[in-house]
Amino acid sequence: MVYIYKKIIAGKPYYYLRISKRKGDKVISKDIAYLGSEIETVKKQIMKLPKYKDEIRRSYKKINLFFETEYYLTKVKNMKLKENLFLGKKLIEIEACKLHYNDHFEKLDQKTKKEFIKGFATHFTYNTTSLEGNTITLKETQNLLTEGKTPKDRTLREIYDIQNTEALFIKLAEKKQKITHNLIIYIHKELMKNIDLRTGYRVTDNRVIKSHFDSSPGEYVKTDMDLLLKWYRENKNNLHPIVLATIFHHKFEKIHPFLDGNGRTGRMILNYILIKNNYPSIIIYRKDKTMYLDALGSADKIPITKTDKSKYKKLISFISDEMISSYWNIFL
Repeated sequence: MVYIYKKIIAGKPYYYLRISKRKGDKVISKDIAYLGSEIETVKKQIMKLPKYKDEIRRSYKKINLFFETEYYLTKVKNMKLKENLFLGKKLIEIEACKLHYNDHFEKLDQKTKKEFIKGFATHFTYNTTSLEGNTITLKETQNLLTEGKTPKDRTLREIYDIQNTEALFIKLAEKKQKITHNLIIYIHKELMKNIDLRTGYRVTDNRVIKSHFDSSPGEYVKTDMDLLLKWYRENKNNLHPIVLATIFHHKFEKIHPFLDGNGRTGRMILNYILIKNNYPSIIIYRKDKTMYLDALGSADKIPITKTDKSKYKKLISFISDEMISSYWNIFL
């Protein structure tokens, strides 16, 4: 396997083509060509290595991913952005995703853009429903949403869960409405279509299973949601969009305003805030469920009206990593 390897010497990058081979129980790596110190030069140099043409072809996707991420990371670094106390060094990686997103995805023709959104929606749908216990696999999700093939031995609830989530994600990708009580209730209602007829904010208490926090008492749900939307209005122009979306998501989940579907609704709103601010969508992966719940729990003692940087550090770091990972894995 060949790949690009970067060495930093005295603060300057130097790029090499490196090859790794397994010999017995060991993996041996060695540099086989120096490619330069500028990413554009590296792109040209790698095409001048006919000796490794086949290896480069087989590793093209990984090499191209490196070129794209490195190019946009360098571009953002050169912008010398103002430091963000919530994001730290992750700000550069997030802005690199946004820059690539605006340079490439937003300039696609409408048909291609819709195909990308549908593809992303499929992966988002599978992961967000799996986090809540849906047993439909990724392959079954793809077959259901692209070919209409109903998976065997799955409940109607699980099937509606998949169909509702994908349909709503695609609808919201084209909207830029204000975040209001009506929009939040609409999102929840669409997700729960044919699953749970109990719509609107709950007025009874709701114990969250396996949680370490108490959700808002039923009689205070509407008041707490008022406070959350007030917090959002006061901070939407002050906080970086991913910080805004992440903290809103946590506060929403802490309130747990519905009798069912709070996690799915919260993750949909998280994405909607990002889309409204021209940032790429995010997938919280099923495999990261334990880290996700742990990160959410780390901020549970913060009041609805407060924004404590130290308490939100873990959650913001986790959500940032999920954005970076899901973006380059799907959009490139």
